[in-house]
Amino acid sequence: MDIDEILLDADDRMDKSVRHLQDSFARIRTGKASVGLLDGIKVNAYGTELPLQQVSNLLTPDVKTIVIQPYDKNTIPAIEKAIRISDLGLNPVNDGTVVRINIPALTEERRREIVRHVHKLTEEARQAVRQIRRDANDSVKKLEKEHQISEDQMYRTLDEIQEHTDEHIRRIEEVMEDKEKEVLEI
Repeated sequence: MDIDEILLDADDRMDKSVRHLQDSFARIRTGKASVGLLDGIKVNAYGTELPLQQVSNLLTPDVKTIVIQPYDKNTIPAIEKAIRISDLGLNPVNDGTVVRINIPALTEERRREIVRHVHKLTEEARQAVRQIRRDANDSVKKLEKEHQISEDQMYRTLDEIQEHTDEHIRRIEEVMEDKEKEVLEI
């Protein structure tokens, strides 16, 4: 690996850490209806486990309701069951053609729990970015040790890796602040 490959790899992996955090946050209930809340729910339909999005159309007509329109009405019981057994604590209501989910307001205590969980996920993302920085730094130091790059190149590259790290940590903080504000908003 040369310096450019090390930098590209580190930057790509750091981007993936930020995206993973954003995906994790999308699944956290905030008291507002969001179809991202249902990501990861698998429905037992047609003899196999399928993602909810593959068996239905998901809509949010207002901030407190998610409407699930199944492509096949026969999957409604399986959709209801999948939502009930998920750890989201949601209660789907079936009217024969669609499944509605009313998102209840969160208590203050539950909001604080969610904020603690958001902080935990944020710290895990920060640690992942720092580990990527460590790996990249080690690769650059190895190149210098093997005399493939000069000491000056090594220090410039280490500074560049730190700049990438700082930028990704900043992005992680922004994502966390947005999610925290969304959770605490009544």
